Amino acid sequence: MTRLVLAAASALVLGACAHQGPHDHHAHHSPQGHSSAMMHAPVDGPSSDVKEPAKAAATIIGSEGVEIGWATFEQGPIGVLIRMEIGAGGLTPGWHGLHLHEIGDCSDVGAFQLSGGHHGKEEGAHGLMNPDKGPEPGDLPNLWAAADGSAGYEAFTLLTELAPALGGDGLSIIVHANEDDHRTQPIGGAGPRVACGVVTRTGD
Repeated sequence: MTRLVLAAASALVLGACAHQGPHDHHAHHSPQGHSSAMMHAPVDGPSSDVKEPAKAAATIIGSEGVEIGWATFEQGPIGVLIRMEIGAGGLTPGWHGLHLHEIGDCSDVGAFQLSGGHHGKEEGAHGLMNPDKGPEPGDLPNLWAAADGSAGYEAFTLLTELAPALGGDGLSIIVHANEDDHRTQPIGGAGPRVACGVVTRTGD
């Protein structure tokens, strides 16, 4: 199964991250290269059926159950923009696997197994670089933590849509102890789950 993927991690912060609330970080972009009909509302005003893109946020807790950071999610025309910040001391330095999981539950602090498997999990399909069946909808680029354990992260994924993902049992975002090699089954060798955030819708 072949899927088109555009998932780019950027803004890897090598110092302590600034602590700001998730609602301060929603960027508003005007898409380029679209026709004027797409760029402007009709003269008689927008239709009452038109809704703003879905947005969501998560408070990230570490293995001790203490808040270590936050993440925001915003649906774009064809994908989801994810931004995350982790405060100093939140993670061990280096690369960490990062995935969306199928259940919005982080209550089993330290284990985080109640978050279930990967969002959209399919046998043998894990990995952004999986040449056969992958990737899965929950696959994301790795996150880098600086020497002080802080991290800044931004990625864009075409693999899922926010509103459907939040339906049913909800959605969580999981940080793993090790980096994801994006090929090995079932989680790319990313190791234990060390941080978790329940993704909650914040606007329509």
